[in-house]
Amino acid sequence: MTMSDGEADNLRSTFPSYMAEGERLYLCGEFSKAIQSFSNALHLQSGDKNCLVARSKCYLKMGDLEKSLEDAEASLQNDPTFCKGILQKAETLYTMGDFEFALVFYHRGYKLRPDREFKVGIQKAQEAINNSVGSPFSIKLENKGDLSFLSKQAESKKAQQKHPPVKHLLSSTKHEIKRKGSLKSEKTIRQLLGELYVDKEYLEKLLLDEDLIKGTIKSGLTVEELIMTGINYLDTRSNFWRQQKPIYARERDRKLMQEKWLRDRKRSPSQTAHYILKSLEDIDMLLTSGSAEGSLQKAEKVLKKVLEWNQDEVPNKDELVGNLYSCIGNAQIELGQMVAALQSHRKDLEIAKEHDLPDAKSRALDNIGRVFARVGKFQQAIDTWEEKIPLAKTTLEKTWLFHEIGRCYLELDQAWQAQSYGEKSQQYAEEEGDLEWQLNASVLVAQAQVKLRDFESAVNNFEKALERAKLVHNNEAQQAIISALDDANKGIIEELKKTNYREILREKAERQDISSQMEFSGASEKETRRGREEQERVVKQWERELESEREATEDEEGSKQRLLRVEEQDGSSSGLTSSKMMLGDTPSTSQMMRRESREIYRRISEDSTQPTLDDISQNQEKPSETAMEERLEKTEEDESKSETI
Repeated sequence: MTMSDGEADNLRSTFPSYMAEGERLYLCGEFSKAIQSFSNALHLQSGDKNCLVARSKCYLKMGDLEKSLEDAEASLQNDPTFCKGILQKAETLYTMGDFEFALVFYHRGYKLRPDREFKVGIQKAQEAINNSVGSPFSIKLENKGDLSFLSKQAESKKAQQKHPPVKHLLSSTKHEIKRKGSLKSEKTIRQLLGELYVDKEYLEKLLLDEDLIKGTIKSGLTVEELIMTGINYLDTRSNFWRQQKPIYARERDRKLMQEKWLRDRKRSPSQTAHYILKSLEDIDMLLTSGSAEGSLQKAEKVLKKVLEWNQDEVPNKDELVGNLYSCIGNAQIELGQMVAALQSHRKDLEIAKEHDLPDAKSRALDNIGRVFARVGKFQQAIDTWEEKIPLAKTTLEKTWLFHEIGRCYLELDQAWQAQSYGEKSQQYAEEEGDLEWQLNASVLVAQAQVKLRDFESAVNNFEKALERAKLVHNNEAQQAIISALDDANKGIIEELKKTNYREILREKAERQDISSQMEFSGASEKETRRGREEQERVVKQWERELESEREATEDEEGSKQRLLRVEEQDGSSSGLTSSKMMLGDTPSTSQMMRRESREIYRRISEDSTQPTLDDISQNQEKPSETAMEERLEKTEEDESKSETI
């Protein structure tokens, strides 16, 4: 499919975008639009193997077998060992009815990579060949009858040489032969198409309506082209079914089935075992080829038959019944019948536990966990699969098991457990040397580390996964991992920004603490200084008061000495004194009282020569002694004046 320069200029997207769009359209069943997207992608990257295979699949779905084969062969042009291209070419050849060449390419791909797709292809190609030409075991050569037909054949050849055919004889019988052939062909097509033959007749009748076939539809196609597309498709399928299983082969199979039914009544143990193995292979092949409904019906039919047999005919009957329940459950999972699938797998588990079958128990736990995971019950799936861990034997089985448990933990937002199980899966995948599982395990670990915000480790694991994706040529995984790597790098930048912001806040808080401590220390120094000044002020006041008291004491002592001298003088002049007393010069009562009060006051002051801090504080409220003495002297003067009057 080529593209002009003008159309090429209109391409505004990228190769991965066109690929993703084409794959989405393919899954939605819009094959023509998917072909357009893949063609745009091929114009950007001419000869891309994966894109050619994808477009070949679309052509195959639309019934355009020639173009499908061209793209498949083009994908193998530069790399003849490209497994996807080999598989697609084999599938196209098989659909075209070329079963022998399809079988050759299925075998070639299986040697390069023993995948299940190639194995199933080999089986169905061999079965198609046997159906079309007959199995070698069904052909028996017998040494009986006469050989006269050889001589008759020789005579007929001689007669033909002597009498060559005449043209008018051929022309006279040509129409009759064609009519008989067409009648025979129509009968064969009716048998091949079955119910679809009515549709073919209906489409052929529509072609007779000239007014109808001239109309057009929204996409620009005429109704005639649309009808012819349907008729060509039915013709293609009838040719395919004629090659895959001709009418004579169907009649032969019907006879063989009748003979087999008669032999079933007298079945030997070896025949029973062969029947069971063949039935299990058919059930598995139907499931892997996408026919889940057929697989379910076949398994239920075989189960019903096995349950009718006794233990003597089938020694391992219980194990076989459990296996059939497992097959039924797997088919029900593919059909979306999750409740029924869970019941079937639990029956398999019950039989395994009852008869102590560890392999069957491991299989049942595996399938029950898958059912729980499909319906979103991740914790139940984890519990079931963790019970299976001791039963896992091979490293590949452990790789898958630990990966699925880790995936469930990741869905539950338990990133630590998801990382732990992912690392275990990674370890076993490396031991096994399986690149696909190394890729899956590395992605799981990286996703868990992103949730834990360990972005540097996540980047390392994503880079490891990207290397594995390149080795297995998985372009879809490469694109997804590159996108995840960008997100992880953005996370690292955000973490660095947050770290710098935290450091700035921490430095600011430290500066505030230092300033507050300095303010507190300055306030405490002021308080200490104020306390010292207060103490010094109190001490100075105390010293002043002590000095004033000392002066008062000295004054009292001086007054006492003067009083003693006066008394001595009074004693020496007692006569004079007595004469004065007689004359009325004796001291008055008021003067005596003033002397006594002065003495009392002096005694009080002597008792308080050692003041306390409370006394010092109270001294501010009490009048000083000098003031008291002044008041006493004033009182004495007033009294002396009154006496004089």
